[in-house]
Amino acid sequence: MHAPVSKKNAKLPKWLTLAAMSLGYGIVQLDVTILNVAITSIGKSFGGGVAALQWVVSAYTIAFAAFILTAGALGDRIGAKRVFVAGFAIFTLASLACALAPTLPLLIAARALQGFGAAVLVPNSLALLNHAYPGEQERGRAVSIWAAGASLALTAGPLVGGGLITAAGWRSIFLVNVPTGLMGLWLTWRNAKETSKSANRKIDLPGQVTAIVMLGGLAGAIIEGGALGWKSAFVATGFTGFLIAAASFLIIEQRTEQPMLPLSMFENRRFSTTALVGLLVNIAFYGLIFVFSLYFQQANGLSVLWTGFAFVPMMAAVFFPNLIAARVADRIGAKMTIAMGAGISAASALALLGIDQGTGYGSIVVQFMAMGAGLGLLVPPLTSTLLGSVDKSRSGVASGVLNSMRQTGSVLGVALLGSLAGSAGGVIPGLRVALLISAGLLACSAAAVLIGIPRRVEVSRRPNLSRP
Repeated sequence: MHAPVSKKNAKLPKWLTLAAMSLGYGIVQLDVTILNVAITSIGKSFGGGVAALQWVVSAYTIAFAAFILTAGALGDRIGAKRVFVAGFAIFTLASLACALAPTLPLLIAARALQGFGAAVLVPNSLALLNHAYPGEQERGRAVSIWAAGASLALTAGPLVGGGLITAAGWRSIFLVNVPTGLMGLWLTWRNAKETSKSANRKIDLPGQVTAIVMLGGLAGAIIEGGALGWKSAFVATGFTGFLIAAASFLIIEQRTEQPMLPLSMFENRRFSTTALVGLLVNIAFYGLIFVFSLYFQQANGLSVLWTGFAFVPMMAAVFFPNLIAARVADRIGAKMTIAMGAGISAASALALLGIDQGTGYGSIVVQFMAMGAGLGLLVPPLTSTLLGSVDKSRSGVASGVLNSMRQTGSVLGVALLGSLAGSAGGVIPGLRVALLISAGLLACSAAAVLIGIPRRVEVSRRPNLSRP
């Protein structure tokens, strides 16, 4: 006879599944920010300029943004566990390839593969959590832990990266993913239960191909525009390719039975407004992180470790506003909370315009923290507002759209603001222009929310991807 299984032991696979999903999402978020402190070290190792370093960062986010919607559909079709395991394996092998890359082009290619693995991990980790925790209350707690772990990884990225690079060189920031990936693979394989398969779920391959060309062409044109000049043939070809791909993508998505991006969702003003704000905010935030990393190391001569420390107050300042955002939105409304957060971040960007070579860190740390706090205040109600604008049956697609828009914003932010720092004017003039652009984008975000969202939108207290 078999010994009876205790309730405690029966719950163990659920917690181990949660641990695996948190590792998957956490490692993805860690690699979003950990590389920013490594770009100068990588440049010294391979001799690449700012444009080449932008490609190292952007290759990851281009693939992440381009594939995330298709990855969710693939999990629906053949099972989220199978796809999640494949994504973790790809991410782990790609991390090893990054660490061993002998040339800059191979590093960029490995980073793109890493981004593809990340795109596979995120939507399918949520699907497996929903399957493991069917009850709404316990699922809410699980998603809260899942999101908190990712936020912690995102915050710790610059500091962890600085410590690893100081101790063992830039390749170590990729090697650390290998044991983490192997642990996540083992936990998932042993404990996660496969989701149901939907053979009727189709994959929009034409839309996927045009999305890659569209995003890659635009990012490439902006990145190389700062290095080659805006009149170069390569830049003109990139912009032309983007326009053709964008027009083709819109036609394909309108005519496809199961499009990767349902354009009808954008007919809802609340949905389209929040998706636009997600794009604009990430352009400003992640573009500035890239440029400030160059400023700290190239203009002020900070070490990699101290550059990592310099970003900690900004990232840490995201947490507390994240926790109180729902309460603030309950009192003053979601759109006022989002607008207030965007306004705080915009004001902090303007307050940094006096920055110069040798400016003491004490003179900018308050503005840094205010920028992070504004972001932390606006993202939770922004996410809840977007999800509340669609039927619950489409919440997965809506979440995927928001994630895709955020990652697209990250790509464009690094491309656009990074190209300013890499221009002939130098890092500091480029940083000042980048601050002005970011402040303008954040101010536009506040205005768009005030105009585009109804007078009062109730915000769900259920945690939903409240990361930046």
